[in-house]
Amino acid sequence: MQIRAITKSIRISPRKVRLIADTVRNKSANYALRLLSLTKKRGSMPIQKTLQSAMANALNNAKVTGKLMIKKIEISEGQALKRFHPSTRGRVHPYKKRSSHIEIILEEVSNGTKN
Repeated sequence: MQIRAITKSIRISPRKVRLIADTVRNKSANYALRLLSLTKKRGSMPIQKTLQSAMANALNNAKVTGKLMIKKIEISEGQALKRFHPSTRGRVHPYKKRSSHIEIILEEVSNGTKN
């Protein structure tokens, strides 16, 4: 059975969040939580909260009490805020403040696997 949790419009660039997501992909949920709590990157907190939400969904909604693995973790681009930086001679330099969406899908495993 697959359990899903989604967090939308996190004000961190998807490129930065994907660095953290790659470290916990295909790991057990408990091991990934411990790994995220020790990671000193800004993108680890939203992933950690989304993973905790997915684990709570598994316990409360799907009544799954076994070992959970991260089957899929996907970071997609959210809406970008378009901003401008003033420059010399009355010009402007546009830039984007990017946001991201996080989707985590957990799966219950029956046999013991590593991590």
